[in-house]
Amino acid sequence: MNGGAATQAGRLRSLPRLPRVGDRARAIVASGRVRRRLLVATAALLLLAAGYQFWLRDSSFVAVEKVTITGLDTSHSERVRMALTAASRSMTTLHVDHEALERAVAGFPVVHELEVTTDFPHGLRIHVVEHLPAAVAVGDGGRVAVAADGTILQGVPVEKRLPTVEVEGALGVEKLRDSTALASAAIAGAAPAALRARIEEVGRDGRLGQVAQLREGPDVIFGDAARLRAKWAAASRVLADLEASGASYVDVRIPGRPAAGGLPAETIVPVAPAGATSALPPGTATDPTAGDPAVAGMLPATDGTAPPATAPVPPTAGTVPPATAAVPPAAGTVPPATTAPAPSP
Repeated sequence: MNGGAATQAGRLRSLPRLPRVGDRARAIVASGRVRRRLLVATAALLLLAAGYQFWLRDSSFVAVEKVTITGLDTSHSERVRMALTAASRSMTTLHVDHEALERAVAGFPVVHELEVTTDFPHGLRIHVVEHLPAAVAVGDGGRVAVAADGTILQGVPVEKRLPTVEVEGALGVEKLRDSTALASAAIAGAAPAALRARIEEVGRDGRLGQVAQLREGPDVIFGDAARLRAKWAAASRVLADLEASGASYVDVRIPGRPAAGGLPAETIVPVAPAGATSALPPGTATDPTAGDPAVAGMLPATDGTAPPATAPVPPTAGTVPPATAAVPPAAGTVPPATTAPAPSP
């Protein structure tokens, strides 16, 4: 009998313990306190947000009192400065209206972008990014400076030599409308500063596309206005190469394979026919017709006999035949990238 009682007691101990009434009541009370605290915190946050939105961010405690403007470097600097300062005075450091600032300078095409930062509680800094003149557009309306994106910079003085861009028809009011002139302005604007002053004109050639003409230098063939940074980098490398000195053009339509053309070729000594003496005596360093491949190899021999009408002897390995400057390469072709070495003494 005692064994049965022990078994029954073991079964009762194995059953889950039911919560008592007091425990349940305390859990309900704790849960209610948590909910009340959450509601109080939410209400406080909403009150703070409403205070910030409707009072603090537009209050005099954070009003803009000091405006610092940088980046202006044109004849319109003072007028732009006054317009931005007047617009900023109605703002606070917690509520800066960028659209209002942009509207204030909308009448000044020289302004490209505004970079605004605040200095809590009363300071405002505005950095003006200006349009830089990239070229001078020439059209029916006269001459005017333009930016690289074709923006017309009326009233902006041109203080240094800039490339010329021909415009077909009217110039436009705010921006160039001629697509060819837009591409030419983009090429001029992408040029390195050291080369931009050397560009005489940028325009379109019917067969080659966009071409930049350098003062006292070769023409740079771009083809189109794509990959301008890579094309100008390739042109700079070729122009800096002493072996390309004297080239009449530099083709960068494929920037990875730039080519210099119109270089003088190495002197080619013609071969006399069998049994005749050499066309030039030994020790002669130059040939007066070396620059003309059509004449090379056709000089009469010294004995008075003429060589047979055979094709000129091809240049030796490593030399490049002279390119004719008057006939640039056809569109879509790229001249060889090698340049001719200087003639040996």
